[in-house]
Amino acid sequence: MSNYVKIFDTTLRDGEQSPGATMTSAEKLEVARSLARMGVDIIEAGFPAASPDDLEAVRRIAVEVGRPAVGEEDARVPVIAGLARANKSDIDKAWEGVKDALHPRIHTFLATSAIHMKHKLKMDPEDVVARVSEMVAYAKLKCDDIEFSPEDAGRSDPEFLYVVLGEAIKSGATTLNIPDTVGYTTPEEYYALIKGIIENTPGMHDGITISVHCHDDLGLATANALAGIRAGARQAEVTVNGIGERAGNTSMEEVVMSLKTRRPVYGLETGIDTTQFARVSKLVSNYTGIVVQPNKAIVGANAFAHEAGIHQDGMLKNRNTYEIMTPDSVGVPKTKIVLGRHSGRHGRPRRRRILRGSSTESSATAPVAPCRTGTRSASRPIAALTVLHGSARPVSFPSLLASSAPARAAAARPRRAAPPASRAGCRPTRARNRGRASN
Repeated sequence: MSNYVKIFDTTLRDGEQSPGATMTSAEKLEVARSLARMGVDIIEAGFPAASPDDLEAVRRIAVEVGRPAVGEEDARVPVIAGLARANKSDIDKAWEGVKDALHPRIHTFLATSAIHMKHKLKMDPEDVVARVSEMVAYAKLKCDDIEFSPEDAGRSDPEFLYVVLGEAIKSGATTLNIPDTVGYTTPEEYYALIKGIIENTPGMHDGITISVHCHDDLGLATANALAGIRAGARQAEVTVNGIGERAGNTSMEEVVMSLKTRRPVYGLETGIDTTQFARVSKLVSNYTGIVVQPNKAIVGANAFAHEAGIHQDGMLKNRNTYEIMTPDSVGVPKTKIVLGRHSGRHGRPRRRRILRGSSTESSATAPVAPCRTGTRSASRPIAALTVLHGSARPVSFPSLLASSAPARAAAARPRRAAPPASRAGCRPTRARNRGRASN
């Protein structure tokens, strides 16, 4: 079995189905170019039957991204896939969209879970098997590279899946994608499902690629995808930033960096240039309007930020104490040592050098006098230079004051002389105004 895992990116199709995440054709083209540059193996460019604009976007990507540039005929280009329901009209539209790519693929699907067959399709299991056989064969007449997905495979009867997938292979499918459409399975269940399919599907052979496609409804998308890969899947369907319907899809950066960081465990590799993750993450976030949560693995604003004093001390001595990958390995410029309420003395010299360009170890580690802030007493640096503002971004006090109109007006008024401080570096505690209203 190969040790190479193909990365199938569906940001432009499943990812765009996130509420409010619609992109223009030009934006999709730019994202597709970025995905190709970072080494994605297959780009699912869209759902051509959804609208004329979707069809045109897929066609442009097939021509401009799915073919090598003039004079670069030997350059590697990704497979360009179009999604289609298991009917002739959708398959025709998908082929129209991808046919100009150097490596086109038609990806067709039909639900196989009891609940979908009964309530959505209103089809008997026998009819589903017949439809899969007929439509995969129809797609094969147009395109050599056919992918079939049994929708809601995670809740389907495994024995029925073996029959359906066997018919898909017999009709010409070259990739079998196993979607956990509603994010229902656990890693143990998904591992067993993939392993069972590989071992029990009629006609299974080395030329068939098993693919994983997981959703994050229970927060298990990445764990499930990795479990499926360990069971023998060699294609992972993912999205940038993990965007997608409902709670999202498996995150590309999480799967790829898991395989790279824990290579002794998995023994697998991908063709992804991981140093482009941060750039592409920002590009997709800007175009879709979906903000990346600060604590998002790999590409979140806090992924390489340290505020706790214990962590800062360890990081300054040896970065491996609290970072299992380097920021530059995913395109992040550097680790951030953030000054905040949990910071200790070890992080202050580093931060002051960054802000001032000069500082001495002795002044940075001088004893800290207790200051009263509101009704709480806390130990803080005498000359604190930064505060946390927004997403853990250090901002100087003067810049915060300057941004406030009332503060600017107050600064323009003559000031009274301040009473002498009760302790060096601290403001005196003001007496309470006992006549103030309690509400």
